[in-house]
Amino acid sequence: MGTENDTGISEFLLLGISEDPELQLLIYGLFLFMYLVTVLGNLLIILATISDSHLHTPMYLFLSNLSFVDICFTSTTVPKMLVNIQTQSQVIGYKSCITQMNFFLLFSVVDIFLLSIMTYDQFVAICHPLHYLVIMKPCISSVMYSVVTPMLNPFIYSVRNKDIKSALRRLCERESMKVSVVLRLKTCP
Repeated sequence: MGTENDTGISEFLLLGISEDPELQLLIYGLFLFMYLVTVLGNLLIILATISDSHLHTPMYLFLSNLSFVDICFTSTTVPKMLVNIQTQSQVIGYKSCITQMNFFLLFSVVDIFLLSIMTYDQFVAICHPLHYLVIMKPCISSVMYSVVTPMLNPFIYSVRNKDIKSALRRLCERESMKVSVVLRLKTCP
């Protein structure tokens, strides 16, 4: 080998939002809360869509897929960010960074694709309501942005929707009935 300078990159330093430890604790709590709301809200949408046969329409299947992609999209960056804030470490390995960026871009593209399909679905439902079932056949899906948008999607697209509310209400009622039956069976000799 020659006397060449051979330098390789093995890790990157991530710049945080703040160096102040008190502010970092507040940021950690805020992002953890937002991440948990994102995951739980989107899981509820998926569960409601799967459990209620009335919601097995293209719009709700797209919404369920969007919820799944939003969970994956947020999970590519937020857990590492939370670990870095908690451990006061700003290091991410080169391979980890490349992997994280690939998944981030993949889920970003899928998110945009699903939002485009949902927009087309709504366009067909509004502008061509009599042809909707023919056009939309069931066989045809079947730092702030990565945290806030997926958290708001369950509220924007479903919580204000009567069908989702009633499906979640029925799901909760079924679960509470199961719990009461189990409790009764345990108390009976």
